Amino acid sequence: MTAVKPGQVWADNDPRCAGRTLRVDAVDDDKALCTILTNSDTTQELIDNPAQSPWYRRSDRRGKQTRISLARFVPTSTGYRLIQDTP
Repeated sequence: MTAVKPGQVWADNDPRCAGRTLRVDAVDDDKALCTILTNSDTTQELIDNPAQSPWYRRSDRRGKQTRISLARFVPTSTGYRLIQDTP
C-alpha cells in the first residue's frame, strides 16, 4: 500500500469515473482532502457538447474539494491508483 501524501495525484479506478483525477492537499486522520483535477471522461464529454442541457455544465467538478477515506487509495476496481508521486 502506497502512503498517501499531500501533492500526489491519483486516478479513479471506478469504470464509471474513468478519467477522473485528483490531487491530495492534506491528510487528516483517516481521510484525505483532495482537489478534483479532471472530470470523468463521460462527464467531460457531456460538458463539452453544446447540445446538452445546461445542467451538465453545472456538473463540472474541476477545482472542487472532496474528502476521501484513506482506505480507498488502493488499486482495486473502486479505489484509486497513484499516477504522480511527490518529488
